[in-house]
Amino acid sequence: MTQNTSIAPMLTEAGDFLARDLAVVWHPCTQMREHRGELPLVPIRRGRGAWLEGLDGRRYLDAISSWWTNLFGHAHTAIAEAIGRQAAELEHVIYAGFAHEPGLRLAERLVALAPRQAGRAPLSRVFYGENGSAAIEIALKMSFHSHQNRGDGGRTRFVALENGYHGETLGALAVSDIPLFRRVYAPLLMEPLFAPSPDAFAAEPGEDAEACARRAAAALGALFERDGPTIAALILEPRVQCAGGMRMHHPAYVAEARRLCDAHGIQLIADEIAVGFGRTGTLFACEQAGVVPDFLCLSKGLTAGSLPLSAVLTTDAVFEAFWSEDRTRGFLHSHSYTGNPIACAAANATLDLFVARDVIADNRALAHRMAKAAAPFAGHPAVGDLRQAGMILALELVEDRATKRAYADHPRRRALAAYRAGLDAGAVLRPLGNVLYWMPPYCIGDEEIDVLHRATAAAIEAYVRCE
Repeated sequence: MTQNTSIAPMLTEAGDFLARDLAVVWHPCTQMREHRGELPLVPIRRGRGAWLEGLDGRRYLDAISSWWTNLFGHAHTAIAEAIGRQAAELEHVIYAGFAHEPGLRLAERLVALAPRQAGRAPLSRVFYGENGSAAIEIALKMSFHSHQNRGDGGRTRFVALENGYHGETLGALAVSDIPLFRRVYAPLLMEPLFAPSPDAFAAEPGEDAEACARRAAAALGALFERDGPTIAALILEPRVQCAGGMRMHHPAYVAEARRLCDAHGIQLIADEIAVGFGRTGTLFACEQAGVVPDFLCLSKGLTAGSLPLSAVLTTDAVFEAFWSEDRTRGFLHSHSYTGNPIACAAANATLDLFVARDVIADNRALAHRMAKAAAPFAGHPAVGDLRQAGMILALELVEDRATKRAYADHPRRRALAAYRAGLDAGAVLRPLGNVLYWMPPYCIGDEEIDVLHRATAAAIEAYVRCE
């Protein structure tokens, strides 16, 4: 067969690129050996809107927003222009002892947008980091140190949720409960207390999501009764445990967790790195519970996926615990690129897009269209659960719907088969074990939703057929 002459040079270019890449690059979250066989790399040369374009000319719908970061589509003109303007003016300056307008403006806007709760002091201070894991490290250290500075030195432990995930650096990994990531590093990690997850998929027969959440909250309360004076903070992902399989819970759990923390003098860290900025139907997931945490960790969508940046919002009460003539009582944590002006400019441009139109209302309409497209999968014999929180939709693949038993054989092989089938159908669907999920950019339209449906159907069939 004669190969299309317009495609042949691109195929050659892609082959050369892959050989060079595999010779020098170590890719994240990957068994690199797979890239020389059953999981070939996909070289990408550009992104436009919700689509990625490979070196071979093929297009792929970015159904997972490039690890949940992209909000408004790739190469968004307004964000790209803001980055360019700032880069030409001030690319970086040390943030210790110096300040700049993009960082100040962003901080002012974030505290203005932060969740509110009647009778509770607002989030009023912003500390910048470079990525989500850094934000978690900052919040953990701030919590511990603030208790120490107040003379409550016995609060040295953290409570995290079973099946939760907060990042890959050692502190963030310590409060995560995904064995795949945590097990090998266990000897290096501090030991938190793990509380039962409020995951609605684990509801008992006849129990709805709210009752399941309240049962888990009761277990959390018992843990606090036993160990409360030793606990600095509870850390959780409000509404959705993302890396844990897009497991979702009722907002009542977050509301009850806030009440229990207050009753026991424990701080609440809300990890909204993945679920913030409109992913779950409100700007911040905490809003659905009507609570304000002591620490709100943000990243990913903060710059709409354009540049690394994170922010930890906290209260004046926490800030004042560090206010002293004693330098050692200050929060001396630092990163070289803290408050990078270009990243802050990208974040400000992202917030401008939320101002330009009612993104949250538009997302609700999009979420409804996603739900309608996914509804036929609910009856598939291999789909044990179809769940959705705003712009996050997940399908739990099972061998037995009645018992919710997952396929026990060849789990990795099945996931790879589903991933490849999705790519062949034109969409990036990166399964989390036996969970297929949609978390697309907010610019998707009917064409993209149709692609999502077809690719998901192909991925489910590939998962089931794999042996």
